[in-house]
Amino acid sequence: MLRQFRLPIVVALIAALLSFAKFEHCRAVNWVSPDVNTHMCYSDLPALFGARDLNHHTFPYASGDKSVEYPVIMGLVMWGTSLFISNPSDYRGYFDLNIFLIALLLVASTIVLWRLKPEFAFLATLSPPVIASLFINWDMWAIVPALLALYWFKERRFDISAVALSLAISTKFFPAVILVALSLALLISKEIKTLLRYLAIVVGLWLLVNLPIALTYFDGWKHFYAMNINRPTDLGSIWLALSIFGIGEPHINYLTIMLFLIGASAIGIFYKSIAATRTQFENIATTIFLLIALFTTVSKVYSPQYVLWLVPFAIVAMTKKEERIAFWVWQGGEFLYHVAIWQYLAASAEVQFALSPRLYAWSIVVRIATLLYFCATLARSAQPNRLNSQPQFLVDSTRG
Repeated sequence: MLRQFRLPIVVALIAALLSFAKFEHCRAVNWVSPDVNTHMCYSDLPALFGARDLNHHTFPYASGDKSVEYPVIMGLVMWGTSLFISNPSDYRGYFDLNIFLIALLLVASTIVLWRLKPEFAFLATLSPPVIASLFINWDMWAIVPALLALYWFKERRFDISAVALSLAISTKFFPAVILVALSLALLISKEIKTLLRYLAIVVGLWLLVNLPIALTYFDGWKHFYAMNINRPTDLGSIWLALSIFGIGEPHINYLTIMLFLIGASAIGIFYKSIAATRTQFENIATTIFLLIALFTTVSKVYSPQYVLWLVPFAIVAMTKKEERIAFWVWQGGEFLYHVAIWQYLAASAEVQFALSPRLYAWSIVVRIATLLYFCATLARSAQPNRLNSQPQFLVDSTRG
C-alpha cells in the first residue's frame, strides 16, 4: 500500500531532515542563549523537559501551576517520551526521540494530504515556514488526527471521524473550530441524527480522556485552560502589535471572544451562500481554514509553529492552481515573521543585530495581511458562478 506514497514519503523525510539541519546548531551547543534566538533554533522540546520536571519523570499534571500548559494527550506524550530518557541531563536524547516521532507524524500527515488533495499536497512539505517550525513543539500530534477526522468525514465514516477529532481536541484546542464547521455542514444538510451522534462521540470521548486526569489532578488539568483565559497580550498577536504602536485595549478577553463569534457567524453565512457552487466537502474545507485563520488572528498569542495548524488545511481548501500564487505570498509573510520573532527576542540578550519592537510589530501586520490575502483568494474562488450553479450535496463529494 505504501508503494503508491513513496514520493510524498520521500519528500516529507527530506523536509524533516532540512528542519533537523536548522535546529542542529542549538542541539550541538545544548540550547544556550542567545543562540536559540540568533540562530532561530529554539525548541520547547528540551526547554520543557527541564522546566516541567519531565527529566525526573514527574507526572505532567501533578504540579499545579508548574504543570504542562497543554491538553491531556499532549501532556501524556511529553511525559511518556521522557520515560525513555534515564539521564535527567540528557536534553539532546529527549529532543532526538521526540523529533523522530514528529518526523513520522509529518510523513503521516503528508500521506493524508496526498489522499485528500494530491495536486497540492507537496506545498505543505515544501513550505519554508513549515520546515522552519516543525520541531519547535509537539503540534503534529494534533494535526494528524485532525486531518484524519476530515478525511474520514469526507468518506462519510462519521463515527471514526468523530473519534479522531475528539483525540485531536484532547491534544491541542484549535481543532475545536473544525467541529464547528463539520457541525454546520451536517446541520445545513439536515442530517440531524448524524450531527447529534457525531457530537455525542466527540464530547463523550473527550470526557473519557480528560475526566481521569481532571478528577485526580484538577489544578494541573485546569492549568492549560486557566492560563489561556487569563494570559495577557502575548507574542505574535495583533494585540501586541497594536500595543507597540500605542493602541491598547483593556478588555482583551471579551474583545477576542466577541470578534471570534462575529467572525465565525460571518463565515457561517458565507458557507450558506456558497452551498450551491461546489461540492459540499470543498466548501467545508474552505470554511475550516477560514475558521482556523480567524482563530489564530484574533487570539492573544501567535507562536511561530501555529503555521503548522494552518498550512495542511489551506492545502485541503485549495481548488485552483491560481491560488498557489496567493499561497506563496502568504508563506512569504509567515517566513518573514519567523525570522522577525527570533531577532526581536534576541534583544533581551543585547545582541548587535536585534530587531526593534516597532519593526517586529510591522512583521506581525505583514503576516496577518498576507494571511488575509490568501483567505480572500479562497473566498473569491468559492463565489457562485451564476451562469451554472447547481446544488451538490455531501454525498456527492464522497464519490470517485
